[in-house]
Amino acid sequence: MSTTARPAADAAERTRFTDLLAAEWIKLRSLRSTYWVLGGGALVVIGINANSAWTNARRLAGTESTPGDADDRYFRFDALHTAFVDPAWQLLMVLAATVGALAVLGEYTSGLIRTTFAAVPDRRAVIAAKTVVVTAVMCGLGAVVAGVSFGVTQALLRDEGGLSIGDAGALRAVVASALLTPVCALVGMALGAVVRHAAGTVAAVVGVLLLLPALFQGDTYRWVKEIGNAMPLTAWARLVENPAAVALPEKYPVTLTEAWTVFAAWPLVAVVATVTVVCRRDV
Repeated sequence: MSTTARPAADAAERTRFTDLLAAEWIKLRSLRSTYWVLGGGALVVIGINANSAWTNARRLAGTESTPGDADDRYFRFDALHTAFVDPAWQLLMVLAATVGALAVLGEYTSGLIRTTFAAVPDRRAVIAAKTVVVTAVMCGLGAVVAGVSFGVTQALLRDEGGLSIGDAGALRAVVASALLTPVCALVGMALGAVVRHAAGTVAAVVGVLLLLPALFQGDTYRWVKEIGNAMPLTAWARLVENPAAVALPEKYPVTLTEAWTVFAAWPLVAVVATVTVVCRRDV
């Protein structure tokens, strides 16, 4: 091949991948469920966190009391935790993973995947484009939800010890929560490629992301705890901890380095699994 032909071929390949990105973006945003799931989920998560902050602010101000609060006005209050209430973010994890699964599952269930692979035989390129689009969308969603949740909750608590983004642990918690959504979305994509059934994929998402961490919470045996420490939910919980809060002693705790490693390893393994399954299985 001549030296002039190679740059032209490289340019064509880059253009082709750009076209794949555009196609995957159109597929994702053309699904009505995407808007409902992401928009509704974001509002619910922010609402749960804001309600937690508002309730705690009233209790701290003395305008609302709960049995047992009389002798413990601060009831082990943690301002940072109000922005990252566990049930709210667990819900967002499932929703993000569901959207990630739909990016693959939708084409298989509709039969569109045959058309896609007929037009683009390079399946790795297709999965790479899906990965980029899903990651970008979920990073944006995670950043908005984490940033708004932190801002709203701390504004509600401004008179009761609310934090700023510059306080210890605050920025780390916001970044970790923003990254949690793309991590879960890519895990969902892998599960969708493996299961290829809507109900089964949702069950697998809940099992992998929520039930497994619950099963491996015990610290009687170190290997049990270490498996639990390797779960995204456990890693996220460690990253959003308030350094100023008094923590209960814990055997075999996950370190910050280990938590960030978990956040890096899960999406990498998920993408490799998606590519492997899609390339080796028939449509």
